[in-house]
Amino acid sequence: FFFVCSARLVILSLSTMADTKLRCALVYRLEGDGPIVIAKYDHASEYETHGGTSSDQGTLYGGRDKNYADAVGKIIGSDPPTGLSEAGKIGGFKIVQSDVHQVVYGADTEGICCAVVTGLGYPSRTAIAMLTELYDETDKKFGDQLMSAKENSLNKRSKTIMTNTCKKYEDSANVDKAQAVLGKVEGVKAQMQDNIAGMLKNTEKAESLAEQSDQLNEQAAVFKKNSTDLKKQMKCKNMKMTILLTGLVIGILLVILVPLIIKAKNNKSK
Repeated sequence: FFFVCSARLVILSLSTMADTKLRCALVYRLEGDGPIVIAKYDHASEYETHGGTSSDQGTLYGGRDKNYADAVGKIIGSDPPTGLSEAGKIGGFKIVQSDVHQVVYGADTEGICCAVVTGLGYPSRTAIAMLTELYDETDKKFGDQLMSAKENSLNKRSKTIMTNTCKKYEDSANVDKAQAVLGKVEGVKAQMQDNIAGMLKNTEKAESLAEQSDQLNEQAAVFKKNSTDLKKQMKCKNMKMTILLTGLVIGILLVILVPLIIKAKNNKSK
């Protein structure tokens, strides 16, 4: 009997941990006297009529005679989201688990709180992604109406948003695959951007080197022209100096030799 009971407990525990179902989604407005549910959607179609499963033992939803929105509201009221700083965005996410379910919820700085109830096997990161999208779509459609809406007044008007969001996220495996693919795409995109940036940088360097090469060629041409002109100028100067020195030498010789020659002729004539 002991082994049979133990086996049943193990099977029950495994089945509980393997529960990856998405149960319901809710939107609250946090006020001083407690959260007010303004929109809810029972995706699993079991809590509104049953108030929780028989195995729940009232730990999360308060038993069969209670509305699931009231029970989740009590959880949020007893431990509301904290650390909210950025307006217009949901944050401060918290996770509360019972033996068979978990509640994931977060809120914005205005007190609009979104919550989802799932099985224990449902990934919390996927639940947070769902709440972020649910909040964005709800805020986009209703805006300031969320701050004045009465209890359950947006159930029908928000059903399309709730339904589409829950259907998108009901299979966490598919969502994770999609997120993994998107992550890879973003990684490839970032890598391509880095490659393009590197190519542009290399192109700029090549263009800079080409410009420098052109400048060096121009400078070399100017230097060659200047050196040629300088060579011609130096040649002309050398030629002038040679002519001057030759003329000077000839002049000196004439000054010395002419008197001697004249004197020699005079001596002969005597």
